[in-house]
Amino acid sequence: PIFPAKQTMEEQLLATGTGKKGDDESPVLSEVKKQLRLAGPLVVGCLLQNVVQMISVMFVGHLGELALSAASMATSFANVTGFSLLAGMACSLDTLCGQAYGAGQHRMLGVYKQRAMLVLSLASVPVAALWAYTGRILLLLGQDPEIAAGAGGYIRWMIPALLAYGPLQCHVRFLQTQNVVVPVMLSSGATALNHPLVCWALVHGLRMGSKGAALANAVSFLTNLSILALYVRLSPSCSRTWTGFSRDAFRGLAGFLKLAVPSALMVCMEWWSFELLVLLSGLLPNPKLETAVLSICLNTNSLAFMAPLGLGGAISTRVSNELGAGRPAAARLAARVVMLLALAVGASEGLVMLLVRDVWGYAYSNEAEVAAYVARMMPILAMSVVFDGLQCVLSGVVRGCGQQKMAAFGNLGAYYLVGIPAAFFFAFVFHLGGMGLWFGIWCGLVVQMLSLLAISECATDWDKEAVKAKDRAFTSSL
Repeated sequence: PIFPAKQTMEEQLLATGTGKKGDDESPVLSEVKKQLRLAGPLVVGCLLQNVVQMISVMFVGHLGELALSAASMATSFANVTGFSLLAGMACSLDTLCGQAYGAGQHRMLGVYKQRAMLVLSLASVPVAALWAYTGRILLLLGQDPEIAAGAGGYIRWMIPALLAYGPLQCHVRFLQTQNVVVPVMLSSGATALNHPLVCWALVHGLRMGSKGAALANAVSFLTNLSILALYVRLSPSCSRTWTGFSRDAFRGLAGFLKLAVPSALMVCMEWWSFELLVLLSGLLPNPKLETAVLSICLNTNSLAFMAPLGLGGAISTRVSNELGAGRPAAARLAARVVMLLALAVGASEGLVMLLVRDVWGYAYSNEAEVAAYVARMMPILAMSVVFDGLQCVLSGVVRGCGQQKMAAFGNLGAYYLVGIPAAFFFAFVFHLGGMGLWFGIWCGLVVQMLSLLAISECATDWDKEAVKAKDRAFTSSL
């Protein structure tokens, strides 16, 4: 239009800054700074939290090939059946705590945290029972008897880690939604630095072997949880949001599940699809080569995913805070800014992958055949990280709005109606091998990103979402 539509007071403030004398900073630049201040510590914290299980598996690797295979299989099984579920359910706090904090309902953050801890603890019970029979389950799935038995023993000693993981994730989300992210990073750092000592003491000092490495995960998760719990209890920054235990935590559990279950499905639908790639790679000709190369690609993708993951956490906080505060235009601006940041990060990571593609494989293997195969895979991987980054931040936008149910259906369709069938088709019909598997999952990523973009840009009425956020915060109901 020739004449712009009349702006609301909020939009005028966003366009001109805060209105304070001398404050002429662009609202976009201001938003970029806010998101980067949140995302930086979150990226480091995510990396450090992932280091714990990695170090445990490294210690087991020095005990022999069988022990390493069993620990790797047990870790994968634990991620699929337990940790992904609890992490996904904890994501509901991105909506609840973030919007309550923005609305000034600070006491409700503590109530939501307790409610989440209760629900996640209850959810851990059937998962723990499942883990107790992991060895038998793996045998029924046709796995090697020795590896299945070793994995079953390893994962049983990880059950205490499962019980600590849920409350730990609740504390992380509780602090993150208040824009308190540096303590999370420092706590994760202290835990990661201490974890090798814990592993050595249990694996070699007490001569527990691989069981000690599994138990070390529980010790480190509990250490991290204890540090954060003490911070919440003693820090003045949490004095308004943590006011002690409340009976209100036992109310509204069914309503909480209405948000927690779709949140878990959002995470699990994506997580499980990548685990399925590993299983499919074992069905290809020359499965040892295919599985090795795919594992390298998955590790590389996980490393590249940390930056978008930090941005995703930052944007979920920014959107939920602004909606809770009744500022839909600011929330919409934050959503659009983070997409530009994700594009820049994804393009940068993709460029680096292309530049190092000929040597990257040698970081994992001395075999020239493996390195050459990795080099051929890197262009596809470089392309996928761009879309993976975009879907990650758009998932954060969705969590900030509370639109997890719609996104869960989108993820289901993207990966299980498009991604996995396409991967099977390219790998086994066109005989593209591992490249076909990854290209198929890239198709799923594209569909997922487009569905999340449609939810954010087309299906979201930001003004209505702000009203819903206010209602949710002030009525303490879903």
